[in-house]
Formats: sequence, structure tokens, C-alpha cells
Amino acid sequence: MSGWRKRIGQWEHWPFPVFYAPLLPAWLRNYARSKSLWYFAAANPTITYGGFEGESKSEQYVQLPAHLCPKTVVVQPRTPYDAVLQEVADAGLQFPLIAKPDVGMKGILFRKLEGAAQLAQYHNRMPAAYLVQEYLDHPLEVSIFYYRMPGTDRGTITALIQKDLLQVQGNGRDTVAQLVQRNADIRPYYGAAVRHWGAKMNEVLPDGETLVLSHVANLVNGARFKNLQHLIDAQLTAVFDEISHQSQFYYGRYDIKCHQPTDLHTGRNFYILEFNGAGSVPNHVFTGTYSLGGAYAEIARHWDLLYRISKANRDRGFRVPSTAEGRRFMKGMRQHFDQLKALDKKLVLS
Repeated sequence: MSGWRKRIGQWEHWPFPVFYAPLLPAWLRNYARSKSLWYFAAANPTITYGGFEGESKSEQYVQLPAHLCPKTVVVQPRTPYDAVLQEVADAGLQFPLIAKPDVGMKGILFRKLEGAAQLAQYHNRMPAAYLVQEYLDHPLEVSIFYYRMPGTDRGTITALIQKDLLQVQGNGRDTVAQLVQRNADIRPYYGAAVRHWGAKMNEVLPDGETLVLSHVANLVNGARFKNLQHLIDAQLTAVFDEISHQSQFYYGRYDIKCHQPTDLHTGRNFYILEFNGAGSVPNHVFTGTYSLGGAYAEIARHWDLLYRISKANRDRGFRVPSTAEGRRFMKGMRQHFDQLKALDKKLVLS
């Protein structure tokens, strides 16, 4: 099968507008019965717009147990670089580090920083606030999709998935770039690998050595998802009930680093990278265990939960933005993300 035909058959890789077009009636139905364009802002009252778009990662961390958050410094774009280095040192952070926008999406401008020179390059180009975090060498990234109806004590975990990062294995002869170009499954993500590794793409990878091409665990950057539904139980739910009560989190997805999935059941030995609210995609539909029709049904089911939770919070007195307020906010976010996307395509750290 030719490459383009194979990609067409893999509906999980379809462009966003193409994949979601058949679900438009379900979304419009929620608009109609809520009588608000921005009804979903009520889903998670302590997060900007309910976590649909424009929420900052730093506002999430202050709502989570400190021991479950990576060490983080929030950097403003016009801060003198020497002051940034001092903040990083004062926080006890050491290279390698992770940098990413405080308000970001889809792994845009996520970079692993190997030293102070790369931090300087990142800082000098960033037009918006960003985070500098400890690099977590935990081998696994997983996601939990959780919801809880307002006024209730117990929630439900609808999904637990493992995210396997895109990687290549060296043979002692070929450069990283050659290894990527010769692998038809990896080749579409060549641009993402260049943005993360820059000049290292031209280095020969030793025989047997594995290189993670992108540390961004999403489909856009080549990650593969594995369904771990069998590990969901009452103990796991209780752990995330406790976390979610503290943050008043009612609907969305936790992205987590751990050594093994069963660490989550203990409530220890893992870190929450972020939690995504109303805009969360139920990524478990992309694990290869759903048909296209089944995926649509599962997404629609989650959107119905989003509506019901938002309605319950509105009935409890939470105000949602007016149509004009929401449009102004979303317009600002579009401009923000357009600026970050343009830089993401050009920023190669050396």
C-alpha cells in the first residue's frame, strides 16, 4: 500500500477538521441546549475557560499537591537572562531541563534544553511567558481521563493509556536523519525531530543506542497510544478523586510521568505534567481498540458529560462568559498561538 493511501486509512491521523466534521451536530446540540457559546467554561471553575483553551500550566500547578508537580520556574519574556539563570539555580534545577510555553497546546515550543546556551537561545526568542522545569527521566508517560459530577464525592476514570514516544535505534553507520528518512512510519515526523534535536540529526547514532526523537507525547509528534483500561479500579479512582477534589477538577485528562502504571494506584512516585480540561480529547479512542464509529460514539459520550457537568456548575451559580467576552478571549488566544506556531517552525536550538 502506498504511503498516502496508508495514511488515509489511518483515521487517527486525519486533519482535525476532517476527523471532527461528522461530530459537529453533537457539539451544536450542546450549544443549543445550554443557550451559551461558552457553556464549557463552567466545567472546571478554577481553570481559565474551564480548560478549553488559554489556561496556563502554572495556574494548574498551584491547585495540585506540590509533591506531584515537577520543579518549575515561570519566566517572563523580558526578564534579563542573568536573572533567569539565578531563578533556575535558586529553584535547584539542573540541566537538562524542559522549556515550554505557560499557555501552550499540542507540544508547540516544547524543547529539551541541554545547557545554558540553549536556555539563552530559547529565552531570547520567546515572546510569551514560559516554564522551565526539571527533566523527568521516568520512562513512561500515561494519561488518565477523569470526570466527576459536581456535588458528588466519587468520580469515574473513563480511560488510562500509555504513550510511547517516537524513537529510532542506531546501527553505528547512519545518521539520525538517515534513520528517520529510511523508516516510512517515522518519516512523516522528520520536521518534529529536527525541531527537537537540531544539529544532532547529522550525528551517527551508535549501534543499539535508542534516541527519543520527540519528547512530546501526542499523535502530531508520532507518539503511539496503548490502552491500559484493565488497570482501572476503585483504588486508582480514589487516588484521583482526592487530587481532583483539591483542585475542583471535574472533567478532563491528566498527563503523567511514572516508572510504571501501577505507581498511580499508590498516589506516589509519579508527576502530573498538566491537566487538560474542557478541551481534552479522549485520546483512548486512538489506541487501535476502537472503530471509527466507536470513536465517534465515545467522543460524543464525553461531550455529553462535559455539557452535564457544566450545567450542574452553572446551576450552582458559576457564571459563564458572555458571547462578546468569549469571542474577544478566543481571538486573543488565536493570535497568541499563531505567534507561537510560527516560532516553533523556526526555533532550532544548537
